[in-house]
Amino acid sequence: MAIPSKPHVALLSSPGLGHLIPVIELAKRLVTHHSCKATVFVVTGKPCPVENQLLQSAAASNLFDIAVLPHVNATFPPETEVLTRLLLMIQEALPALHSSIASMTHRPTALIVDLFGTEAIKLAREFGIKNYVFIASNAWFLAFAAYFPHMGKVEKNEPVKLPGCNPIPYRIIEETFPNPDSRVYHEFSRVAVEISTADGILVNTWEDLEGRTLGSLKAEEFLKPKIKSPVYAIGPLVRQARPAGSKSALIEWLNKQPNRSVIYVSFGSGGTLTAQQTMEMAWGLELSQQRFIWVIRPPIDYDATASLESEDDKNDGDAMSKYFPAGFLTRTRDIGMVTSHWAPQVEILGHLAIGGFLSHCGWNSTLESLVNGIPIITWPLYAEQDMNATMLVCDFEVATGRTAKPSGVAVGRNEIERMVRKVMVENDGDAIRSRAKELQRSGERALEVGGSSYEALSRVVEECDMSLI
Repeated sequence: MAIPSKPHVALLSSPGLGHLIPVIELAKRLVTHHSCKATVFVVTGKPCPVENQLLQSAAASNLFDIAVLPHVNATFPPETEVLTRLLLMIQEALPALHSSIASMTHRPTALIVDLFGTEAIKLAREFGIKNYVFIASNAWFLAFAAYFPHMGKVEKNEPVKLPGCNPIPYRIIEETFPNPDSRVYHEFSRVAVEISTADGILVNTWEDLEGRTLGSLKAEEFLKPKIKSPVYAIGPLVRQARPAGSKSALIEWLNKQPNRSVIYVSFGSGGTLTAQQTMEMAWGLELSQQRFIWVIRPPIDYDATASLESEDDKNDGDAMSKYFPAGFLTRTRDIGMVTSHWAPQVEILGHLAIGGFLSHCGWNSTLESLVNGIPIITWPLYAEQDMNATMLVCDFEVATGRTAKPSGVAVGRNEIERMVRKVMVENDGDAIRSRAKELQRSGERALEVGGSSYEALSRVVEECDMSLI
């Protein structure tokens, strides 16, 4: 077998846009800034046109190879947790991944897996190559994951005290892992243990953003004994705006709006509101008297994550109108755009007309907002999003809004109006915006040559380089 002249990094992405996007961005970074060859292995779930478009665009760039592993035809009982589904799909895909790597003329010198691909670490060891886990979330989440298998019984209403980090509110533990005897609880514990067995852990954050937490992960007196593996902060890695975005009707509409005058409302590729909450959101946006773009999914009352498992939404604004107050679309047609189709979020957040982002606080969306200096209205729905929201409001001071997931009671229209106007109109919004601009500049510096994130990823590449000798 020929010896390659530069590191060849294989990356494994779990199913779903939220996992695929940061993995692709990491591959781009390795190729364009660190002279690596890269191959991205993709595990797919149900057909998703937006995901297909993303893969086609990545392949057309000719920067790296895309290898879509055979579709996993796994069927699950309706009550199966999303985490369990993802882990089982990765397990089913491992034989195909093994065969693909074994058949390569130039095998990878390293394998990078995302959070749900930790079972592939043993495969990397079988091939004798370096292995890393890429945490596409933040360092606080990594700290929680590292401590999770060791924290024991959590006392009711008592926060979980992470050594060297901010404590985790009890309600987050209760909402995310309500049953310590559940399968998802034990599976997350297993994943957390496997993370610390990797040769290194890459995190999509940067030193200036989460210096205290990153320090605790590296300090012997805090979390270093739990995490073991070296931690590399390599972010913010986000999608770049594409010229094609200018062809969007939403972008054309934004081009006609004043600077910083539009609130962008989106709950990510998988987030949904209840029918009642959708109604209140519509009223709140109208009462705020602010311009808006609202990306909406059909309301699903029983599960805020339901769209994660659905195919690409085919509903249009007219079909959605039954969930709005009578006459809402007519009354707001001069100040608002409502769409239930895919929206070019990166291009929207980078537009001068955007003045705020009402977000579910998924980490990809959070970073896309921060790198554009956009203040956030937090509205967490599932997973670690309430942790992200708490951090954005209390630590980074770039946001206002909710820090808890839905409780079953809809947030009222007057509260929504207040949150929107606070960011878009009131003086408090100016302070939040100023802080967001500071973090924007900080993130740019981290990725520049010589910046903390650039140097961290350089050290990872150097380790891979050493394995070629």
